[in-house]
Amino acid sequence: QVQLVESGGGLVQAGGSLRLSCAASGRTFGGYIMGWFRQAPGKEREFVGRIIWSGGSPYYADSVAGRFTISRDKSKNTVYLQMNSLKPEDTAVYYCAAASYGSYPTYDFWGQGTQVTVSS
Repeated sequence: QVQLVESGGGLVQAGGSLRLSCAASGRTFGGYIMGWFRQAPGKEREFVGRIIWSGGSPYYADSVAGRFTISRDKSKNTVYLQMNSLKPEDTAVYYCAAASYGSYPTYDFWGQGTQVTVSS
């Protein structure tokens, strides 16, 4: 059974940084794309970025490019979202998700989310 567990959320002041983690288990993810999404209150879920588990450069939404960085540690089966220069508009619940090559851009598995709140 695939599980994605996010952690690392919290309250931070504008301009600060947070690093989110997504611990993946239940299968090997060599044929998967790992994505980060977020959803703010009253808004639709928004794509943040994604990384191919087996290699390659990450891809980011314009709203976070240059501030956020996605990486993965294969030995720990964990994907990270480093968030710098945070803004109040980054406040949201952040989700990690996994998509097989066959189902992408539909994501097959989702984590439970972690809250990020950026105060002004």
